[in-house]
Amino acid sequence: MENSLVSIQILPKTKNGESVIPLVDEAISIIDQSGVKYEVHPLETTMEGELSELFSIVEKMNKRMIELGSMNVISQIKVLYQPDGISMNTLTEKYRHE
Repeated sequence: MENSLVSIQILPKTKNGESVIPLVDEAISIIDQSGVKYEVHPLETTMEGELSELFSIVEKMNKRMIELGSMNVISQIKVLYQPDGISMNTLTEKYRHE
């Protein structure tokens, strides 16, 4: 079982006030390409995996924003580290109405 949940809200600053949506879409595509389990929510995206791997993904996201022309990037991150294992489902299953 994976040992961490990391939620990230990435806020790239554009040079001329352009929309950040294409940049956020690119950041989410980096998560998608990584192969980790994730869920996109309105204000943040939550990833499930090994802590070091998730931090590596966050680093790639931030660097990519700069490559795409952002002046700087603010990443608001929440981390749940539980060495004996944790999953998104464990925390949210009682709220799911599927």
